Amino acid sequence: MFIDQATIRVSSGSGGDGAVAFRREKYVRHGGPSGGNGGPGGSVILTATEDLQTLLDFQYRREFKAGAGEPGQTKNKTGKSGANIIIRVPCGTVVYDAETNEPQADLVNSGDSWLAAIGGRGGRGNASFATASQRAPTYGEPGGTPVSRTLRLELKLLADVGLIGLPNAGKSTLIAAVSAARPKIADYPFTTLEPNLGVVRFALGEHLVLADIPGLIAGAHLGAGLGHEFLRHIERTRLLLHVLDLTGGPEQRDPLQDWQTIENELERYNADLAKKPRVAVLSKIDLPEARSNCEQISTVLAAQHFSVFAISSVTGEGLPELLTHLRQAVRELPPPPALSIATTKPVERPPFSIMRKNDAMVITSPWLEQLAAKAKPGDAEAAVSLERSLWQWGIYQELRRQGVKDGDTIRIGDFEFVFVE
Repeated sequence: MFIDQATIRVSSGSGGDGAVAFRREKYVRHGGPSGGNGGPGGSVILTATEDLQTLLDFQYRREFKAGAGEPGQTKNKTGKSGANIIIRVPCGTVVYDAETNEPQADLVNSGDSWLAAIGGRGGRGNASFATASQRAPTYGEPGGTPVSRTLRLELKLLADVGLIGLPNAGKSTLIAAVSAARPKIADYPFTTLEPNLGVVRFALGEHLVLADIPGLIAGAHLGAGLGHEFLRHIERTRLLLHVLDLTGGPEQRDPLQDWQTIENELERYNADLAKKPRVAVLSKIDLPEARSNCEQISTVLAAQHFSVFAISSVTGEGLPELLTHLRQAVRELPPPPALSIATTKPVERPPFSIMRKNDAMVITSPWLEQLAAKAKPGDAEAAVSLERSLWQWGIYQELRRQGVKDGDTIRIGDFEFVFVE
């Protein structure tokens, strides 16, 4: 089964809490703070591999969660880090944010990786807060919160040449004649229900990869027929092979009108596809009615500056000349570039929101609420730690931007304090 789209949910691991502990050893006087830091949570990483050809695996597993970091321990021991989770996807997979539909990564080559969700950082233990003036801090830091997001995966096949044309134009017969691929072939429309890949091998190890796309019809760019579901697979090809049935099919259609139908669909689906180099392949010339149309149609298409080849996939006529041309053309054409996606370094700042409720400014953030919960009434040290975090993560700056004034009440969970400039 060929599956080229999938939606998954990924979650990183939370960071471990920092420990609060003091040395208690025989013969050691004035034991200082010894609470270790929590371990960082595991991250979720997507990696491209040549071992997979479809996204079928994601039909059976759609939830991926990395391991959580363990809490810090006594004697300044750092907690164990959470295990990363690596998700393998086929080469050519494009990753989108399912909520915004914005592209996040284009994993074209084997080994390409992308950090999908960064693990929460480990909280600092009380030993990390010891200073010359504060020698016995009684508070630690909670571990960083995990990141969860929904991703949409879209596979675009990696092929040198893409075969396009109306149903029953002869694409599947052609790919079967020049490669080891064995697609289903029959005399009714839409025999091909999913893309087929074929490899044409030459001397000295050189080869071409051909992608046979299900037949297009008028209106495919709007969702008609089957081809619209797979047009994305020819976006990465270096050139297109437009296969034209010279007989006009059982309906005795005008072959030139068939040609224009497909050209219009390419233009409407993606204007860049219409700019790709194309080769016109006039098929089925072993049939008398096809051979009688060949000269006229070849002249018209050649006048439009297309390379034209008349072939019979049944008898093999014209195939050697076509393959020689494709081999040389692919040598000279550069591979299509990967998507241009702006990459940014993941930020570990805890997410937060601020809104005014009655006479108070309410800060909502699970990570800050955990930190504030440790600031007991009268615990000056924990309050100082909370204040540092508010400055460090830019929350005080955001309060000012929203018009906080001296004397305003600030509320984080059940913890309240008065803002003083």
